[in-house]
Amino acid sequence: MYGYNGKILRVNLTARTVKVEALDETKARKYIGGRGFGTKMMMDEVDPSVDALSPANKLMIVTGPLTGTATPTGGRYMAVTKSPLTGTIASSNSGGYFGAELKFAGWDAIILEGKASAPVYLNIIDDKVEILDAAPLWGKVLSATTDALEQAHGGKARILAIGPAGERLSLLASIMNDRWRAAGRSGVGAVMGSKNLKAIVVKGSGKVAIANDDALKAAFAVCMTKIKENGVTGTGLPAYGTAVLVNIINENGAFPTNNFQESVFGKAEEISGEALAEKYLKKKDPCYRCPIACGRYCEVDDIKGGGPEYETIWAFGSDCGVSSLKDVIKANYWCNEYGLDTISAGATLAAAMELYQRGLVKKADFGDGPELTFGNADAIVEWTKRMGKAEGFGAKLALGSYRLCDSYGVPELSMSVKKQEMPAYDPRGIVGQGLSYATSNRGGCHVRGYMISPEILGLPEKLDRLDTAGKPLWTKIFQDFTAAIDSVGLCLFTSFAMGADDYAALYNAVCGTSITGAEFITSGERIWNLEKQYNLAAGIGSNQDTLPPRLLKEPIPEGPSKGLVHPLDKVLPEYYSLRGWDAKGIPTKAKLAELGVD
Repeated sequence: MYGYNGKILRVNLTARTVKVEALDETKARKYIGGRGFGTKMMMDEVDPSVDALSPANKLMIVTGPLTGTATPTGGRYMAVTKSPLTGTIASSNSGGYFGAELKFAGWDAIILEGKASAPVYLNIIDDKVEILDAAPLWGKVLSATTDALEQAHGGKARILAIGPAGERLSLLASIMNDRWRAAGRSGVGAVMGSKNLKAIVVKGSGKVAIANDDALKAAFAVCMTKIKENGVTGTGLPAYGTAVLVNIINENGAFPTNNFQESVFGKAEEISGEALAEKYLKKKDPCYRCPIACGRYCEVDDIKGGGPEYETIWAFGSDCGVSSLKDVIKANYWCNEYGLDTISAGATLAAAMELYQRGLVKKADFGDGPELTFGNADAIVEWTKRMGKAEGFGAKLALGSYRLCDSYGVPELSMSVKKQEMPAYDPRGIVGQGLSYATSNRGGCHVRGYMISPEILGLPEKLDRLDTAGKPLWTKIFQDFTAAIDSVGLCLFTSFAMGADDYAALYNAVCGTSITGAEFITSGERIWNLEKQYNLAAGIGSNQDTLPPRLLKEPIPEGPSKGLVHPLDKVLPEYYSLRGWDAKGIPTKAKLAELGVD
């Protein structure tokens, strides 16, 4: 097979057995790889009603057909499982080098099932697979874990691991790789921890077979020209990283502040990408074969490492009312060390701050820890560490903002969709992005349909961020397009510059197929509908396709978006209709048959 290795590694942790299985080529072509193929395997093998933290749940580490190839950003993999945070299908994307190395070792995917009786890790060297004792690693933070495994298996090994947050089954736990790259959202790290699996070490000596080298070189050249000439991928992201958005979103009055109570942060410049580059950036930190190099490597005091990204700066910055960039960097560092999703971690602290502001959380609840008040920079650092350890009040924080707020009788103060915290864009000021949040198949998420691209950045064309006209169609297209990109194994950021025909050309050159750009997007639509079917079977109905009451009822108090609420009731029915779903948001039999979804 071209683009695919044709092999899946199945690891039963209960029985401590490993098995090589042939990749189902028909399913792989139909669902591409990564997110799509992982979801299909979950639907085929795991009851959607399963307890996400039970041994019956499975965790899939899945590459795409372009992962490990000479394509721009071809290093992505997906962690697919049932989410313990939301109850939905979870598919968390990560970059770095691990995904490419797994392909070099000859594997398209790893299926992890059961639960080890004691902590273990996997060591994969091409076809050789070992299940080894991880007791000495249990409890260690990510840097110490990585150091120990590199010393044991050589510095060229690529390592995926969980930190103490995953071991303690925090619903905010990430799967980390290459030290600070994260499959960050939906609590996938807790699923790995529930299986007593600490890490996966991989070394590969092979390469991915390409169908047409000349066609790949030609498609690559076209894509690289577009990436370099694009203002976002060629200039903004390389210079300032994703935090280039801080000032842009703030100037549009959609930069959530103090747990979405406001939408403009008066000190945004102090936590901007420009400030990060000027004061703390030491070097760029690109992923495998990435020409964009948006990753940052920063140093502050005795802290050094990858990040922070835009979403992280927002979550620990304006959402918590904090303008100290160095403390945001420190909070990001501890998220990486303990293996926490920075978006949900910061947003949960912001929710706790509002609970304290309202008198629902008491000072005594913090024990000897600092008060969680808006603007308290020391608190975001200290409580991130305690969240990672699940200590004291930190144990409540480790379950996420929805469960925290619900425990005080005010779940509406959690700025989440389907129990997952929304990222750094106020939907009241960006209509399409709000619709994308509400309908996301994995809860509050910006990278399931990044409507910021047309509504704010003007790519591929500029839309009025406040206009409802056309937004349902744009949202659907972006969601389907993204599902296909996630599945093929490339970074979503390439879509700022590349179109569907470009991805189809790369896929065809690598895999020896002849799909069109339209067929590429249709593959994404098929994946989106399969995810919806999984969620419905898991009990996640379309009644959860909504936004927090604050965003539907409370107008933005000040700034360029003053007076606005989100018009979800005006755009959601049209969205369902365009998807070929009924008025209750259920895919029709005709639509599923059209897409070939079982």
